[in-house]
Amino acid sequence: MRIRGKIVMKSEHAPEVAERITRSIEPDNLKNITTEYGDGSVTIRFEAEKIGTLIATVDDYIMNARIADDIIKAVGNDNKKDSEDDDDGTPVQD
Repeated sequence: MRIRGKIVMKSEHAPEVAERITRSIEPDNLKNITTEYGDGSVTIRFEAEKIGTLIATVDDYIMNARIADDIIKAVGNDNKKDSEDDDDGTPVQD
């Protein structure tokens, strides 16, 4: 018997965020994980023979997505900070 599950990620403020997160962890996907991109959402489908395996797979996936989200936010904050500095690293005065 195959057990199936799915996660749908949506982002109201930035539709591309869910896609960036899933694309960043997609290389780690196993054959039992598929990803579909839609209008401001991403659907991830999981399959396994045992419920414990499915739960462990989903748990690992969510943890990796959370880490990817944290990294994307950190990089975004660094880029924002860098754009506020001039070439010698001192803040730009308005």
